[in-house]
Amino acid sequence: MFTKGVKYMLVAGFVFALMNVFVKLVPNIPATEIVFFRSVISLVLSYGFLKGSQVNIWGGNKKILLLRGLSGAIALILYFITLQAIPLASAVTIQFLSPIFTSILGIFIVKERVKPLQWLFFLIAFGGIVVIQGFDHRITPLYMIIGVFAAFFSGLAYNFIRKVNTTEHPLVIVFYFPLVTIPVTGAYSLFEWEQPVGREWLFLLLIGVLTQVAQYFMTKAYQAEELSKVASLKYISIIYALGFGWIIFDETFNLMTYVGMLVVLAGVSLNIWYKHSMAVKK
Repeated sequence: MFTKGVKYMLVAGFVFALMNVFVKLVPNIPATEIVFFRSVISLVLSYGFLKGSQVNIWGGNKKILLLRGLSGAIALILYFITLQAIPLASAVTIQFLSPIFTSILGIFIVKERVKPLQWLFFLIAFGGIVVIQGFDHRITPLYMIIGVFAAFFSGLAYNFIRKVNTTEHPLVIVFYFPLVTIPVTGAYSLFEWEQPVGREWLFLLLIGVLTQVAQYFMTKAYQAEELSKVASLKYISIIYALGFGWIIFDETFNLMTYVGMLVVLAGVSLNIWYKHSMAVKK
């Protein structure tokens, strides 16, 4: 079970959890502006590492790389919106749908098969999201829809990563993300700029650095393993989200919300268990 891809994703999950905390610590900064700052930092770091490694920064398959950057940008903006508006663990749980969308979209993009039983697991996961929204008044239907779309575009981005898994350097894939997001979020931020003050500058810097590290390990994970298996490991991050949310933001939940989270975890974890058992039988 603890292959290279699995280890890479576990590291990425923990670093992403830290990044989530800092996003929530800057509630006055618009999500698009946070993504802009994060992208500038990512562009500088990616370019420096690529130049140091003497890797062609433009890659080979520019079309797929640009699509990966665009879908990833949309996903991140929408996800940051939910992080700032609803409880940390709830936002993370809704984002758990991304492995489901990864598998579904993988049917069409990378031609991976989805077994009939997996559709039941997908339905279970979606049912859990409905329970969470229904029993937590802090999560409006609008933010639930935004969260679901964030997961959808994440699944799309992961599939584009898989499309170039054998042809592109991981840092090239990461580099294309800020290449797309900087002009998009920069132009939008001009009309709703909120000047960071004090510690917010440090938090924005940490968001950029931590996301860069997490994305690198996540990209390595998707290049090393089958999509459905690695993507489903994200469910472990709910432990970090619950802990950070309780300790830092004093977030608690009612019983039915916890049940909804468990239902989502069940759907996602059953999917990874099934995929692993099928791989062992081959």
